[in-house]
Formats: sequence, C-alpha cells, structure tokens
Amino acid sequence: MKPFDTIWTNARLATMAEGQPGLGIIENACIAAKDGRIAFVGAISDLPANADAAERIDCGGRWITPGLVDCHTHLVYGGHRANEFAMRLEGATYEEISRAGGGIASSMTSTRAASEAQLVASGLKRLDHLIAEGVTTVEIKSGYGLDKDTEIRCLKAARQLGHARDVGVVTSFLAAHAMPPEAKGDKDAYIDGVIRDTLLAVAALKLADAVDAFCEGIAFSPEQTARLFDAAKTYGLPVKLHADQLSNLHGAKLAADYGALSADHLEHTDEDGVIALTKAGTVAVVLPGAYYTLRETQAPPIALFRKHGTHLALATDSNPGTSPLTSLLLTMNMGATLFRMTVDECLNGVTREGARALGKLHEIGTLEVGKFCDLAIWEIETPAELVYRVGFNPLHARVRHGRTTFTH
Repeated sequence: MKPFDTIWTNARLATMAEGQPGLGIIENACIAAKDGRIAFVGAISDLPANADAAERIDCGGRWITPGLVDCHTHLVYGGHRANEFAMRLEGATYEEISRAGGGIASSMTSTRAASEAQLVASGLKRLDHLIAEGVTTVEIKSGYGLDKDTEIRCLKAARQLGHARDVGVVTSFLAAHAMPPEAKGDKDAYIDGVIRDTLLAVAALKLADAVDAFCEGIAFSPEQTARLFDAAKTYGLPVKLHADQLSNLHGAKLAADYGALSADHLEHTDEDGVIALTKAGTVAVVLPGAYYTLRETQAPPIALFRKHGTHLALATDSNPGTSPLTSLLLTMNMGATLFRMTVDECLNGVTREGARALGKLHEIGTLEVGKFCDLAIWEIETPAELVYRVGFNPLHARVRHGRTTFTH
C-alpha cells in the first residue's frame, strides 16, 4: 500500500461520526493522513500491518477530536464597547442602548474609520485566541460597516485572516444588521439599497459564502428579511438568520422556509419553529455568550430541540457588544451550565454540528476517511473535561490539513 504522510498512534478518539453512539469513541486508536485528508481512522489493531508513513507520532494515550468549529463570530470590527458593558451594569437594556445611538451603530463608527490592515490586525488578536484552543474553522460575519465600501472592506479583511493564519475561514455577509444614520429610519429603502448595490458587489467579488440578517423588532422585519433572502438566492448564496433572540417574530420558521444553513440565538423560538427547523434540516445555533452578557432569563428551548431531533450547534458569537468572548471551551461550559446541554451535545455542537451549520460537514467536523485531517489533540483523561473546566486550556497540539500548526 502507498505510504501515509503521518500516522498518529496510541490515541483515544472521539470521532463525532454520525450514526455512532455518543461521541463515537474508539480506544487504542490511530489516524493516518495523506495529502491533507484522513486516510485511515480506527483501532490500531485494524491498521494494515504493512502501513508506512513519513512520520509517526505517538500520542501517549491522549484524546483526539476533530478540530473545533466556531460557526458564528463577528471577529472583524473596529473599536470596542466596554462603556456599554458598564451601562448595562447600571441597568440599561440592550434596546435602550441601541436606541440611544450605541450598540451596533457605535461599532459602525469605529469600523468605518478603520483601514483593511487595521481590521486584519485587530481581528488576528481575537482569532489567535480561538486557534490556541484547537479551532481549525471559523465563520466570520461582516455587518459593522452598514455601507457598501465598509462591508466589502470587512469581508476582504475576513478573507485575509484566513491567509494570515492556517485556519479555515467561512465568510457571511450580514447584509441586514442595523440601520446606519444616513438611512434616516427608512428600513425598506435601506434593504432595497443593500440588494441593489452591496449584495450585487459582494456576490460579484465572491467575498461571501452566505448571507445573514438580524430579524428582530429593533432590526428588520420578517418581510424585509424575506426580500433580502430572495435576492441572495438569485446569486446562489445560502442564507442564515439571527432569529428569535429578543422576541418571537417566528424567525426560526422563516429561516426554515428558506432552507437556511442555520438559525442562531433562538431564545424565544416556539415549538412550531423548532419543528420547522428540524424538517428543513436547518441547524439551531445557540449562543450562550450573548445570553450571559445580556443577562437574559429565557434560555433557548433545548428540551424541544432534543424532543424533535433538531441539529444543535454552539458558537461564541464573538462580537464587541453582546458577546466579547473568544473561547470556545468556555462557550461549551456556558452551554452546559446555563442551557443544561449535555457533554455530548456541547462537543458535537462545536465539531460536527458547527460544520453542518456552515455547510461544510462533507469536509470537516468528524474524524472520517476522506475529510480534511483537522485535529485537536488534548491532554485530558476524559472528553467531559473539555466542558467541565473553566479558564483552562488542555490543548496539546492542533493539526490542520495534516500539518501540526500549534503545540503547547
């Protein structure tokens, strides 16, 4: 048989493969890579006796999971909003801050003032924290420019982050996030302009892998969102949606109706919305960082997701205002503690289901032959440690496309 490039031996695997119980655990296991993809995964006893490789790595009994996937972030923006954090501590609500010119509009001002190089430099600082915890794929949204030139600049910066670091970057054009002041409150006219100008340019430049929107009372209506999604479909771009975060505008059902890759937040989603997501195969992405930061009291309907078999992912929602979080490990602990998610749900949520939420499950998210060899190798005794510990990073090594790119 042809030699492998690398074989990792003496490992314990959590493959996250579908159809396997729990985490798809294989003890006394090994993985082999060829040309950046997984060429063998299984028990050491099943590895052909004549298997050869340019490099063999003894994992010393360590655990290997797929590289982690952060499927919802806003890593590219200018400035920060620590002052609004202080305002919330004094009792101001998210809506009050937004209506007073804070919130997304505040980040818009800082982002418009930043060059592409400055956006890349600040984004790298946040991205490096994720990489250091075993993240190998990250989604990055635009949405803080709120005009054509800045949105394009942000998407270009997001692409540049993927060139500056060995990490998979999936971009989303958050086309309907908030209203800029020059729109003078005319949401319908603003959406018309986004469709006519910015979406056209973004599609022509191939800067976005999906189109996103914020469907909420303080943002955009279901009807306005639907018009945007109709336009996205004409360019062959999949859609995703910030849905039902602060109220139930039936955003989950809207996302399902459009076959969205994911519907995200979902604190106020009802059972009809959950059923619609399940039937459509749309991934429910829960974001405990925003729930925690905003001190919300209504959690996403995890029990309903379980009841109906909805695909469930977890992500940081890393952003300057409502989730200044750059730790997917802490996100898992939050998902377990705040939302009562199980260890299996959390770990599958940041691997297999995170990949599904990006439309990338055919390439990443599980340890299976043919997929990219993206691995996280952990200094732990049990996978539950990855969810249980707080403020602790047990990553031993990170492998991307068969290459070790980070080692503690």
